[in-house]
Amino acid sequence: MSEPVLSLKGITKAYNTGRPNEVTVLRGVGLDLAPGEVVALVAPSGAGKSTLLHIAGLLDTPDAGTVHIGGEDMTGRSDGRRTAVRRSDVGFIYQFHHLLPEFTALENIVLPQLVNGTGRRAAEERAMELLTSVGVAPRAGHRPAALSGGEQQRVAFCRAMANAPALLLADEPTGNLDPQTSDQVFDTLMDLVRQTGLCALIATHNPGLATRMDRRIFLDGGQMVSNLS
Repeated sequence: MSEPVLSLKGITKAYNTGRPNEVTVLRGVGLDLAPGEVVALVAPSGAGKSTLLHIAGLLDTPDAGTVHIGGEDMTGRSDGRRTAVRRSDVGFIYQFHHLLPEFTALENIVLPQLVNGTGRRAAEERAMELLTSVGVAPRAGHRPAALSGGEQQRVAFCRAMANAPALLLADEPTGNLDPQTSDQVFDTLMDLVRQTGLCALIATHNPGLATRMDRRIFLDGGQMVSNLS
């Protein structure tokens, strides 16, 4: 059996620690994600989905527990090492696209590659390949304001995939779209994930989308309460 791309063990997180209004959002959460696996993270708003994704993606640290990415224990690692792993091994998609408005669709995908040390020509070629794969290549020279909501989110998918991460984390990636566009964009995301063979953890409160993934995990009261295939 191959080593998990992401392994979370005993993840606990509280806010306002030590104060009367302390809130514990995660209580000993554990999770393994295998290469090529697409997992739905299902929970109502405020149940800790975003917090868990931020910890998994090294944007936040747990109060207790460990995060392994690609077999490397990230506990206690320097900010520089965490940033390097996050940049090369993890892709993020949010409910809102967060594209840089002053740059074109192509440039938004090129920039993270340049930061990661890729040459400009190779970065542009990679960006065009990704835009072509999601059907937005004709819009490569347009800035985000000139794109539809679905097009903006497709470009955001490409940006997340730009550095060929092993792990994709998505927080309600179609939650800001109308139902028809949401289905179309989700199909695009699943095609992109399947083509690349990475593993993905996708937070959603949409049961219809959740059932289309390989596995569903459920958070309730800060704990993982079910793990259904």
